[in-house]
Amino acid sequence: MYQTLKAQKHNTSRYIRFVTFVGLIVNILLTTVKFWAGIAGHSQALVADAIHSLSDTISDLAIIIGSYFWSKPADADHPYGHRRIETIITLFVGLMLILAAVGIIRQAFLTMHGGRHIRPNTITAGVAALSVLIKEALYRWTKQAGEKCHSGAVIANAWHHRSDAMSSIPALVSIVASIVLPGMAFLDRLGAVVVALFILQAAHKIMLPGLKELVDTSADDEICRQIKEIAIQTPEVRNIHRLRARLSGARLYVDLHMVVDGDITVRHGHEIGKTVKNRIINSDLQVVDVVIHLEAQ
Repeated sequence: MYQTLKAQKHNTSRYIRFVTFVGLIVNILLTTVKFWAGIAGHSQALVADAIHSLSDTISDLAIIIGSYFWSKPADADHPYGHRRIETIITLFVGLMLILAAVGIIRQAFLTMHGGRHIRPNTITAGVAALSVLIKEALYRWTKQAGEKCHSGAVIANAWHHRSDAMSSIPALVSIVASIVLPGMAFLDRLGAVVVALFILQAAHKIMLPGLKELVDTSADDEICRQIKEIAIQTPEVRNIHRLRARLSGARLYVDLHMVVDGDITVRHGHEIGKTVKNRIINSDLQVVDVVIHLEAQ
């Protein structure tokens, strides 16, 4: 049983690294192309989009490296495992998004008031459109992998891909408008600011769950209700109370008080507790450990 679980975790980690590595290669290529097209084609919006893709590359590297650590089993120094490393990586991805957005806004305003605006070349519009299609496809694939592996960091990285795809849309619109309307070339800079706002929104969505986890916010009421229902439906369990559940990465740690008949033996009560624990862990709720306090009635 232990060997099987260990093999499953190893395969999951390998799959996460494979999906993220593909994303890394795509991001490197997109970043290079967008930087080249943005600079050569005089598009501040596309350069901003390239910076966003560069932050994707950094987050991909963080997940590839981090997955080697958060998948390690519990040890003497980390009795609850290493899943919080995944949370730290998730927050790092969000922080990279915020820094990228602030840099883009600063650069856009500096260039917006910097004098003459050069109209972007047509090739910049084509690159922006290609970026939308590629990043949306990468988002869907990465999100599916994150949900399959129950990895918050991978899902966060998928949203990073989606934010890159969404940010390329206003970049594309502003570039096309600047090309079609020569006197409105400043719209390209304005597009860069809109890109940054999309990035900030994505950062908020990514970081909020991780911050809640770090301060041990309880699992939501519906999950706690399902855990209690599984426990109370176990034969000979009279009541469940003081149920608590907290997240570590994408996994749950649960502790609860279980009331049983006071006339049964300690051994029998222990067996009931073992049954409850196994039923909760074997559910679809991603619970990795359950601590049960036995009470008699």
